[in-house]
Parts: sequence; structure tokens; C-alpha cells
Amino acid sequence: MEDIKALFPQFETELMNEIIANGVIKNLPAGEVLMRTGQFIKSTMLILEGNVKVFRENEDGGEFLMYYLQPGEACAISIICAAKTEASRVMAKTTEETTVLMIPLQLLDRWMLDYKSWYHFVLSTYRNRFDELLVLIDQVAFRNMDERLLSYLERHAKVHNSSIISLSHQQIADELNSSREVISRLLKKMEQRHMVILHRNAVELI
Repeated sequence: MEDIKALFPQFETELMNEIIANGVIKNLPAGEVLMRTGQFIKSTMLILEGNVKVFRENEDGGEFLMYYLQPGEACAISIICAAKTEASRVMAKTTEETTVLMIPLQLLDRWMLDYKSWYHFVLSTYRNRFDELLVLIDQVAFRNMDERLLSYLERHAKVHNSSIISLSHQQIADELNSSREVISRLLKKMEQRHMVILHRNAVELI
């Protein structure tokens, strides 16, 4: 319980008591799908430990990374879908062992009215995700693939606090909506420029 309070120090004592009383803690393995396209959301989630990636999936199963969720954050899309009883248009999946706190849908509207800290937390969550999506749009619209690739690697390293990106070239290509051949060629050029070191199914960012 103290860990939850430490992650969300902005919440009033009364709100924190309600979260602890009504929330359900779930420990999830890496690769666990938390939200699927077309799924109706019955609760929103607060991230306590680990990491969750939120992405779009095409008809062929390809993934396009939107953003990551880390401890102390919530999924803005799940809040919107839960509040408006709408189906999700995105996927959410853990990238490592993750602990989440599930909050029942029926509490959200009342909390928005009763607790200023929850109201501001939700607004801040929307704002942060919107800012991340603006960066993503700028990269797709205005940057070359080599710039997008470097930004992706730096973002992944920061989120996972490791210079080793344990993904295959195909996985990176999928998340950047590119081809494996293009990504492999660009990574080879980056290695020649001493920006990365290529390993089997991993890239080390220098």
C-alpha cells in the first residue's frame, strides 16, 4: 500500500483509501495483452511496476507503437473508453513483468466530481499522451526513417533503463511500420558510424 501512495502522492487521503479499497492488483507476465482492439473496457488501470506498450494493430497483425506506460501512469485511452462505454481502438501489452491496479468503471465519474486530484490526474494523463502522439506524428510526417529509428531506439532505452534493446530487426520494423530489410540496412549504417553495436536479436545503443 505504501508503494501505491509513493507512486501517486498527489491523491488526497480519501481518494487513496478508495483506490486501495476498490482496486484490484494484478501481477502480469511479459507479453500479456491488457486491452484488445474492439474490446469494451470495464476498468481502467494504474501502472505500479513494469512497462506497458500501447499500439495500433493492422489486419495482418502488424504493430505500430504509439507510446509506453510506466509506473505512476494510467492509460488515457482506457479511461476514455471506460467513461464513455466505448470499444478500444488500440492494443495494450506488457513488455516485461508488470503489476497494475485495476479500477472499476463505475467509480470514475464520481471521482471526477469528488476529488480534484483525480480530475487533474486525468487531465494530465490526456495531456501527456497527446504530447507523445504529436511527437509521433511529427516523426512520421517530417523525419526520415533513419531519424525515426534513432529516436525509437533512444526512447526504448530510456523507458527500459537499458542501452540494450532486446528486439529483432523484424520487431523493430513492425513497430515503425517499415520492412526488416530497411531497418537492417539502417542499423548496419548506424553500426558503421559507431552509434550502435548489433547483437543477435538485440541492438546496443552507444
